[in-house]
Amino acid sequence: ARPRAPRRPAGGRGAGAVPAGRRCPGAGGQPAGRAVLITGCDSGFGHLLALRLHRLGFTVFAGCLCPGGEGARRLQREAAAGAGRLRVLRLDVTRARDVLAAKELVLSHLPERGFWGLVNNAGISTFGETGWLSMEKYEKFADVNLLGSIRTTLAFLPLLRKYKGRIVFMSSIIAYFSLGNGIYSMTKAAIEKFCDALRLEMKKFGVRVSDPGNYARSTKIQPPVSAEEIWNELSEEEKAVYNKEYVQERANFFNSILSEGSTNGNEVVDAMVDALTSPAPKARYMVAKLKEKALVFVCALFPTVVMDSVLSYALSKVKLA
Repeated sequence: ARPRAPRRPAGGRGAGAVPAGRRCPGAGGQPAGRAVLITGCDSGFGHLLALRLHRLGFTVFAGCLCPGGEGARRLQREAAAGAGRLRVLRLDVTRARDVLAAKELVLSHLPERGFWGLVNNAGISTFGETGWLSMEKYEKFADVNLLGSIRTTLAFLPLLRKYKGRIVFMSSIIAYFSLGNGIYSMTKAAIEKFCDALRLEMKKFGVRVSDPGNYARSTKIQPPVSAEEIWNELSEEEKAVYNKEYVQERANFFNSILSEGSTNGNEVVDAMVDALTSPAPKARYMVAKLKEKALVFVCALFPTVVMDSVLSYALSKVKLA
């Protein structure tokens, strides 16, 4: 997943990434009296970012799907020592009434310097070839990863325009290519395009829109794949095409990708903090390994047939019987 801010050349993490515990200079880097809402704070990047921004001095509204869960309880413990600057709220981004309730809470507890940032972090992931997944799963993923971000953005757009704030979206290099999780790629590619349109539209209001690599191990957004569970959920039509050995090989391949993922989620949080605090945040933050950046480069600059050849080679050991 990766954060998205104003129009500047795409590139690496850049020198602007903010180490934990430091404040940035410039208009965005005066956190006292500024409010930020973050979705998906139960765990992963959202949880880490809520803790980081609170310690930097922001007023943080941390949206959690399970406000009684361990992640939310940890945030509550942090809030106890923060003079009311960190509030945990129930926020299911697929429910319009949750989003409106979050907006009402923010408005009723808005600090003196207003609403500064919205971080659309909530997301889910899964594995499976196109025909293996039900229509219900496609609808669920679109509602959480895409429509959830849009739903929350539309609700808070008037506040962001008023205070000339920042919006950060979590995209992914998977928006550019897919290796067994096309359903996740689809939603992230759509978020990229939504951000492109919003960034240009909001420029006249002073609103900054910001757009990582393989961080599944640090976020736990994608649990290890169970070939047995996949096989049991396949329709009879799909079982007639694929066999158990193929499903097992595909699961092993995907799990090997997950195992290579970084466990250092703070790399992404650094970029998110920069998107919120830098006087000149980037349009895109590419927080990824060199190999992953190379794949994005090939996908962006070379003909589709080249990228297809690269990915087909990566999958060449996985064959139907």
